Amino acid sequence: MFTLAHLSDPHLPMPAARAADLLGKRATGYLNWWRHRVHVHAPEALAGIVADIKAQKPDHVALTGDLVNISLPAEFRRAAEWLAGVGGPDRITVVPGNHDVYVPTDWRESLGLWGTYLAGDGLPPADGFDVFPTLRRRGPVALLGLSTGVPKPPFLATGTLGEAQIARAERLLAETGREGLCRVVLIHHPPLTTEKPFKSLTDAAAFQAMIRRVGCELVLHGHNHRSEVARIDGPAGPVPVIGVTSASAASGSKYGRARYHLIHIEREAAGWRLGVEVRALRAEGIGCEPDGQLVFRVVVPGVVG
Repeated sequence: MFTLAHLSDPHLPMPAARAADLLGKRATGYLNWWRHRVHVHAPEALAGIVADIKAQKPDHVALTGDLVNISLPAEFRRAAEWLAGVGGPDRITVVPGNHDVYVPTDWRESLGLWGTYLAGDGLPPADGFDVFPTLRRRGPVALLGLSTGVPKPPFLATGTLGEAQIARAERLLAETGREGLCRVVLIHHPPLTTEKPFKSLTDAAAFQAMIRRVGCELVLHGHNHRSEVARIDGPAGPVPVIGVTSASAASGSKYGRARYHLIHIEREAAGWRLGVEVRALRAEGIGCEPDGQLVFRVVVPGVVG
């Protein structure tokens, strides 16, 4: 059995900023943090989630974006230090979220600081968005990392993949499908056409069309700060699409307790058995406890590609 821990949207604490750092969209995001979001995202909740993940000792960890808030250089440096404390880049795969690409930034001072966590197998640290989609093989699992992060105007939290990234993802999914691997897509925005327009994936329909053609076994996302399940039609049947609650959600927030998912992956004769254990921070804030479980059986199509 292969165990994958999935967490998302840690939204690490906001550092103090100078007025010169807050031009444009950053100004509204900074005010929103100190008025509202600071009460939603609790560092002690995130610490409890990370401690439980370490205690569970999964084979790998998937982090689907929004480590920072308004893409300040100091935020990226803090996030790099935090990532190093969670684990090494061989054990953690990261894809960016919309807050990680809140405004245009110098790659070297922003996402480049996490380059080893973003890169595919056997490649140097990621040096730009053209590295996506990324591919990591871990045991029987192929982790396909996508980037939906594109700087957007104020009050928009949408994401976009783009035709080129979707086309490359299709080729990689076909290739790893022929290898008989369990294909897990990591993406920040839910790839669903039912999302609210101001926070949706703008090319979700194109992504879904690609999945209908080539398939995968599982899609994991963040962004909505909720543990939720949907499905996309694949060539052999429905593909589970699973979102997770923010890993730093304060217990009294509108999102409820912080959560992460432990995903147990086993091969079965006709495909894969996926067991998803939802783990939530205890009410007293010490340790996590089971908070529900989902089981899916995903059939592998006879011919892929």
